[in-house]
Amino acid sequence: MRYLIAVTLLWAFSFSLIGVYLAGKVDPWFAVLMRIALATLMFVPFLKLKGIQWPLALKFMAVGAVQLGLMYGFYYQSFLYLSVPEVLLFTVMTPIYITLINDALNQKFNRTFLLTASIATLGAIAIRYDGINANFITGLVMVQCANLCFATGQVTYKRLMEHQQIAQQTVFAWFFIGALIVALCTYAAFGDSSKLPTTNMQWGILIYLGIIASGVGYFVWNKGATLVDVGTLAIMNNLLIPAGIVVNVLIWNREADLGRLAIGGGVIVLALWLNKRWRQ
Repeated sequence: MRYLIAVTLLWAFSFSLIGVYLAGKVDPWFAVLMRIALATLMFVPFLKLKGIQWPLALKFMAVGAVQLGLMYGFYYQSFLYLSVPEVLLFTVMTPIYITLINDALNQKFNRTFLLTASIATLGAIAIRYDGINANFITGLVMVQCANLCFATGQVTYKRLMEHQQIAQQTVFAWFFIGALIVALCTYAAFGDSSKLPTTNMQWGILIYLGIIASGVGYFVWNKGATLVDVGTLAIMNNLLIPAGIVVNVLIWNREADLGRLAIGGGVIVLALWLNKRWRQ
């Protein structure tokens, strides 16, 4: 679980960096393309073409296309309609999607995983709910589509790796190549070349998001996903919410109800503890 905790702390900064410096200023489709392209370049040197069959490589590409390529498209668009705390709030359904997708693939219903994920979701909702605005529906749909893509990718990657005896870094480039194909297509179709980054700050943030948050972050997160049960994986997704809001408040001085933050974060930790106890 230490892998998931480390990436949670890393990704806590990404929400605010996107919302404060990129959203509405840099074309979101270019931001997605830049981020994925840099992450792909990181792992291409580790790629081993021998020893992996094409059907398996295509499966990794499909997972990356969904978990990263499609997810980023919806995710970056959501910042055009929602504030950073609202985007964080609307990710609370990800644990539910993870448990339901996993149960559907297993063709069975796991009440324990669904219950602990639901408790974590309630904790996340308690952290921040300030009502809705005119962009609520559009933003909500965008974030839920991103949540579904992210959840689907996590579950399928975890299940795929359970049956493989390979070093993950030697095949992870296929994951990013699949995402890169989606990013190239969406930028070609929807990108606006007149809204490229114009400042060193914007370029620096994109480089950080591509190499560190995406390149390092997704490899470590997906590796961590293979080492925990689905219930823990689902709950860890919601720890991003209090972490992201804390960063947003402390660095960018955004208003937040610290009492709700403490209560909601405590409920999420409680869900994690209950999941561990019930699993034992």
